[in-house]
Amino acid sequence: MNAGIAFAASVRLSLAIGTIFAFLDAWNIGANDVANSWATSVGSRSVTLIQAMVLAAIMEFTGAVGVGARITDVIRTGIVETDQFRDNPGLLMLGMTCAVIGSSVWLTIATRIGLPVSTTHSILGGVIGMGVASLGAGGVIWVKEGSGTAVINGGVVQVFLAWIIAPGIAGVFGAILFLITKFGVMLRKDPVKMALFAIPVYFWLTASLICMLLLWKGGSYKIDLTEPELVGTIIGAGAGFAVLASVFVLPWIYRVVVLEDWQLRWYHLPQGPLLLRRGPCPAAGRNYYAGHLTREELEAKRMAHRAPEGDEESASARAGETQAERKVVDSVLDSETHSQEPRNDHPILKKGLVGPQPEGKWFAPPVAFWWVKKLLFNGVDRDVVSMQHKKDLLSGDLEETHARSAHYNNKAEFMYTFLQILTACAASFTHGANDVSNAIGPYSTIYQIWNEGQVPGKKSNVPVWILVFGGAGIALGLWTYGYRIMSNLGNKLTLHSPSRGFSMELGSTVTIIIATRLKLPVSTTQCITGAVVGVGLCNGDWRALNWRMIGWIYGGWVITLPCAGIISGCLMGFIINAPRWGLET
Repeated sequence: MNAGIAFAASVRLSLAIGTIFAFLDAWNIGANDVANSWATSVGSRSVTLIQAMVLAAIMEFTGAVGVGARITDVIRTGIVETDQFRDNPGLLMLGMTCAVIGSSVWLTIATRIGLPVSTTHSILGGVIGMGVASLGAGGVIWVKEGSGTAVINGGVVQVFLAWIIAPGIAGVFGAILFLITKFGVMLRKDPVKMALFAIPVYFWLTASLICMLLLWKGGSYKIDLTEPELVGTIIGAGAGFAVLASVFVLPWIYRVVVLEDWQLRWYHLPQGPLLLRRGPCPAAGRNYYAGHLTREELEAKRMAHRAPEGDEESASARAGETQAERKVVDSVLDSETHSQEPRNDHPILKKGLVGPQPEGKWFAPPVAFWWVKKLLFNGVDRDVVSMQHKKDLLSGDLEETHARSAHYNNKAEFMYTFLQILTACAASFTHGANDVSNAIGPYSTIYQIWNEGQVPGKKSNVPVWILVFGGAGIALGLWTYGYRIMSNLGNKLTLHSPSRGFSMELGSTVTIIIATRLKLPVSTTQCITGAVVGVGLCNGDWRALNWRMIGWIYGGWVITLPCAGIISGCLMGFIINAPRWGLET
């Protein structure tokens, strides 16, 4: 009798603890992993931080709830032989609880120190750790039984292969997309005109990829189409989206970029062709390369600071300059001499959402209202772009790194802001669909054992409320602490601009969609990092990339799985081997 009561109490305790740490795991996914989808957009100034947070929260939640159920099968049943727990479902429930504890604890540490890690690695490490502790190494599915490609399409081996292949594939896709953009648009005689022609094609490609994910992956809906019908639907949906973009987006972009009507806002988009009837407006454009010097400008700046004018060394150095070099140095000196004058190429500082804390007691209405604002908006009231320029041990000489990347036509770059936002939304949607399983995969097993009293089958349906639970945790983590990891990505890896960011995000999205189709739990961190490296190398100079930061990220990938596995395995081992005094009766 006492044993039965103790078992029931332990099951309820496992559910309670599992619920808390599964939400913490989802929160960390939002705080650590979602930045991968939006750091490039914020770093290139295509969107502000708060705009990115709102869009990311919506897309992550939609992807998690709409199509996030399939990958959970891999996390729940594809790593550990759950059939061995048939006679003791409570042990599996305990193991999955230990797995989410190990994963969430490690992710919390990594997020706090600003280390972008793979949340996929983390939960898989937790599951492997608890599997080894409870069943031994033989209880873990290292390689799936079968022959041919079936052997590598299951078990832990598929995860290791995905870690190796995913960054490479994303890097190749990102490089191909950027090279097409670079030589087909940016380096052409009239890049703005070429960008206008290219935008509908890119809209078609991106929309087709999103449609492909929805049809291939599926969710709570059933797709009953033949292969030819699937292909036709994907191509048709992309073409329809491209037509809408041509009718409503292109006139807006033409007015803003070509005619320099910078007074237009996003809410003018529905006017479509009617925007062409607007009159001329004064120009006041945005410089996407503000704060980033070219190689010549950087050398001129440092030459000017090394040897002040009037010094003999300065005179000797300037005597050997060419006329062009002297012109650049003079322009830098002149701009610094008149630095008090307002410049159009620097972003305008805006008033923060939170503001300074007012004086008074904590319960005074102004002070209490300030604390409410800080709680709600502290995570989005940050200047992430400036934080990405902050020098530290991992940053190195960012000015030198950025100076090795070419600066392209600003008007042509602006053309890619819409595309980058679209690709970032697609990447965020696919991330929510793919990575929500990292938190709710083990938790769905915990809940189903508690609810049904038995080990769930390999194809058990995940309740919708659990998907909502995971999606909400991801959105909250992004909103409150996503800026921390975002500040370590973006421009700290290489110089970002809309055209580069678009290529990085779309290359990463293509890789994630392919992995989702093949049911591979790939790391979105590796995909976007691989795409960043691929696009960065297209500058033709390996020094255009910050290899210190890239090495820091790769190091985080290596230690994540064993760290989470050790925490989970040790916790599981301590619990199942602990003395049970008084339970014999």
